[in-house]
Amino acid sequence: MDALDTVFDPLRDFAKDSVRLVKRCHKPDRKEFTKVATRTAIGFVVMGFVGFFVKLIFIPINNIIVGAS
Repeated sequence: MDALDTVFDPLRDFAKDSVRLVKRCHKPDRKEFTKVATRTAIGFVVMGFVGFFVKLIFIPINNIIVGAS
């Protein structure tokens, strides 16, 4: 029985934790969803501009180091 308990105890704990997680979850209302979507969009835009400016700066530097061919 000890071998079976070592197999089933983690599964039982996982199932109990999963049920607790699902019970605590809730569907966001319109205000919460809008807030999260706006912040996500702002994050995408900021990261896009950061990538663009890094590329804008390092392309000429790379051409100077490597040499234009």
